[in-house]
Amino acid sequence: MQPVRTGEDDRIEIMTYGSLVKKGDTYYITYKETQTIGFEGCTTTIKIAADGSRVAMLRFGPANAQLIVERDRRNICYYETEVGSLTLGVTGDGIECALSEKGGTAAFSYLLDADDPISIINRNTLEISVQKPN
Repeated sequence: MQPVRTGEDDRIEIMTYGSLVKKGDTYYITYKETQTIGFEGCTTTIKIAADGSRVAMLRFGPANAQLIVERDRRNICYYETEVGSLTLGVTGDGIECALSEKGGTAAFSYLLDADDPISIINRNTLEISVQKPN
């Protein structure tokens, strides 16, 4: 396995309005994308298993994407861009869920590869904080 480069961190912070609902043992966070990160016109839903076993990030609209993250498991995911579609390998290496119907936090991290487990592109970490209005 090729090592992931370190020392080249990019950080993006986005604050937006959305919804949080719990159905069964899964939390659903849904929000509309903005021009800020280039996906204007898309709606993203993040499905997080309450036990932290699985995350699905689904984006619908002009740039569709489906990303499945499971700890220590590699999944093949579909990612659409302005210049064409990609198939990427996604290996989950951490999922934490501290959500309730009132809000809370969740985080997950994963390695992306170019559809080849030894060709690591980068490591991503998403930290989510949900605050319900009073």
